[in-house]
Amino acid sequence: MTDTALAPHEQSVLPEADAVDGTTPGLQRPSSADLPPGRVRGLASLVAGLGFVVRRPGLLAAVVWIVVVLVAAFAPTLLAHSDPLTGVPADKLQPPSAEHWFGTDQLGRDLYSRVVHGTALTLQASLIAVGLGLVVGSTLGLLAGFFGSWVDDAVMRVADVLLAIPSLLLSLALVTVLGFGTVNVAIAVGLASVASVARIMRSEVVRVRSSVFVEAAQASGNRWHRVLLRHVLPNSAGPVVVLATLELGTAILAVSSLSFLGYGAPPPAPEWGQLVSTGRDFLRNAWWLTTLPGLAIVLTVLSANRISRALDTEGRRNR
Repeated sequence: MTDTALAPHEQSVLPEADAVDGTTPGLQRPSSADLPPGRVRGLASLVAGLGFVVRRPGLLAAVVWIVVVLVAAFAPTLLAHSDPLTGVPADKLQPPSAEHWFGTDQLGRDLYSRVVHGTALTLQASLIAVGLGLVVGSTLGLLAGFFGSWVDDAVMRVADVLLAIPSLLLSLALVTVLGFGTVNVAIAVGLASVASVARIMRSEVVRVRSSVFVEAAQASGNRWHRVLLRHVLPNSAGPVVVLATLELGTAILAVSSLSFLGYGAPPPAPEWGQLVSTGRDFLRNAWWLTTLPGLAIVLTVLSANRISRALDTEGRRNR
């Protein structure tokens, strides 16, 4: 018995039908069920995260502003083309206009360019401060919460002493010992935040340490450092990451405050706090010299705080 051959018009129908469906003859279109489970979960998390941001206009505006700040810090020439260190004396103290968006200072330098190029100095110091506080504070809190006993007592008593001192006053005392400069200011601000990070990490470690999976890992014969790094640390880091985001705004404010007092980068470096400090001498006739750099500081701090609150809310919901 032989197979019946298809007529010419029947042979041409099959490829066209497959072409309408968008697939190659003999092949099926892949569905979401055919994708690896990890990729499906990743796409679902990405869509959920984008929806979470879009549904909150305040959070979306904060994210956009932080992105603009990051671009200004790492690629300032994309946003400002004028030289922040040279100016035209004939154009001094001009108000904001189409030519000079933020006006000019007492030496005829474009204030907008100085604010944009000064973002790198302020953000660099803030990131160093947050990173230092996060690493040192997390390490101390991790050890104190995991081992307990005299280690916990010693670390927490030092943290209590540091928390009793206002953070700005402690940063001021540390930077006086370390000396002037952007890096020294960052170190001082970072050390002042160690105590708060250590307390948060310690409380999370104490909670996770008594969990069933940690006890099972210890009963299985795992060494203490493996249990600490593989099980305790990943499950305790969530609130500390949220605190680090919040500390970024606090660090920007502290770095700008110390720069305002003259402990940051020396002139003519366009650090945000230094710009506000220089402009106060001309506050009566040139309000933009202090208002616009100060507004950039305020928006950045508020945006970082808004993002940290959103992360904290989402983290509590997923627990």
